[in-house]
Amino acid sequence: MGITRQLAEFVADLRYEDLPTDVTERAKRLILDITGIIIRARNDAESTPGLMAAVEKLGLAQGKCSVMGDRQGYAPTAAALINGTLAHSLDFDDTHAEGSIHSSAPIVPAALAAAEMNDASGKELIAAVVAGYEVQIRLSLALTPTAHYNQGFHPTATCGVFGATAAAAKLMGLGADGIQDAFGVALSQSAGSMEFLVDGSWTKRSHVGQAAQNGLICAALAAEGFKGPRQAFEGRYGLFHSHSPKSEPDKAVAGLGQSWETMRLAVKPYPSCRYSHAAIDGLLAMMKEHGFTADDVEEVEIGLPQTGWNIIGGPEDKTVVENVVDGQFSMPFCAAIALREGGFVWDDYARHLKDNATKALTKKVRAIVDPRAEAEFPVNMSGTAKVKTSKGEFETFVVVPRGEPGNFLGDDEFRSKFDGLCAPYIGEEQAGRLADQLLALEQANSVSAVMALSQAKRA
Repeated sequence: MGITRQLAEFVADLRYEDLPTDVTERAKRLILDITGIIIRARNDAESTPGLMAAVEKLGLAQGKCSVMGDRQGYAPTAAALINGTLAHSLDFDDTHAEGSIHSSAPIVPAALAAAEMNDASGKELIAAVVAGYEVQIRLSLALTPTAHYNQGFHPTATCGVFGATAAAAKLMGLGADGIQDAFGVALSQSAGSMEFLVDGSWTKRSHVGQAAQNGLICAALAAEGFKGPRQAFEGRYGLFHSHSPKSEPDKAVAGLGQSWETMRLAVKPYPSCRYSHAAIDGLLAMMKEHGFTADDVEEVEIGLPQTGWNIIGGPEDKTVVENVVDGQFSMPFCAAIALREGGFVWDDYARHLKDNATKALTKKVRAIVDPRAEAEFPVNMSGTAKVKTSKGEFETFVVVPRGEPGNFLGDDEFRSKFDGLCAPYIGEEQAGRLADQLLALEQANSVSAVMALSQAKRA
């Protein structure tokens, strides 16, 4: 049996009742996490006004599907596009270290739109989202992430469209034949260029929204009998041949249905590229242990794995930060914020982008490829931090950053992150009710009723 068929049958056959309890509990927390991010980005991301205006111009701002943090109804494709773009607009969404990928951002928005279209239950949504996670992550692993990146591809989007397709197709009730067709249609939509790193543009965000939207469309086409190539992944012109020079196809199905990649997803405590987090953890821990402040800092050296350095360390000058995207992918800037704030939250970008003291501190930070971090990669996104201060020199190596499965956030940390993101826009009481509903999602007869709690108090 080919890989495309194996994945299609896995998605078609998966039931909520077959999922281990730890997988369903993890999925609910991931859905909670992405919901808070979407609500905040709907109201507080600089790329959002242009996105919303375009959707309005295209005549898609009417319909029955929901956008988190919004009171308007949208066409299903628009809801998937908007929620998906918003989910990735803060770069605060979950990650898979070995896959070097974000999962909830393309998959949950497609699943939510499909759930509202089909009046799905909470259990059905959870099973569909997990199916999407498993497909997307496994495809990224099979493409060999570093090789895929080096081709200029953004794997969250290129693989995300297949995860979104899987989740949407499952909620539309497609069997294995239909899902296989949907994967074939999605093959032609597998896109996303890393060129955004050069100039701080917003396409990293829209890649993910388009992956969610296209996944929904591909599933709908297949549901209506539209035929796609049967070997989307392993075929002569399939994903494994077109998108990476070093694919390992067997990784896409290794342990399928037995080993759950969903449990290897990490949640971000900081709103920046995941490769920066181990070093930020190290800096904050050393500040607490040794009692130095940003004013004491003379030099900082951050050690990263090669793939991480390529994204947030160089080769361009990462100490020059002009906008939020620059900041999210600048190890020096993220380190400077952490040192000045003793932490790092979304609102820090507005405070520090034009701050001269932060700019000066950023210039004191340099990033290198560290052999210790490289040795841990890709299993861990590790990092080192070495700080020279007026009080002495300090160094640390963080193997497993906070938020990874082996160092996961507690429920109180989830709620704190969620409340901090969305309470300013839907209110503390409503945020609390929404969080409670999402954490008990398996009890919901209708996803639409839960989504209604995400609506902003004002238009």
